[in-house]
Amino acid sequence: MLEIRPICENCGKSLPNTSDEALICTFECTFCRACVENILFNVCPNCGGGFEKRPTRPNRLLEKNPPRTEEILKPVDTEKFAFVLEKYRNIEPRQR
Repeated sequence: MLEIRPICENCGKSLPNTSDEALICTFECTFCRACVENILFNVCPNCGGGFEKRPTRPNRLLEKNPPRTEEILKPVDTEKFAFVLEKYRNIEPRQR
């Protein structure tokens, strides 16, 4: 089950369950649309994968399965990320 993480891992922007700006990779690394488009260029800094829109958990299931409350904030080190970005930026995520 998805954790529905509450913030962008890079900039700390709030990404509640209903956010249309939350994007996740296959390991649920969670970033806002602005960071994915303008800094990460659809390359996850943790795994090198691509991003997809995070689904919204239906309201009727939130009480039994609440979103995660613990925040993960690990701003991207652009110098270290440059290598990963160069390696994967021009390869479609499904081909990486």
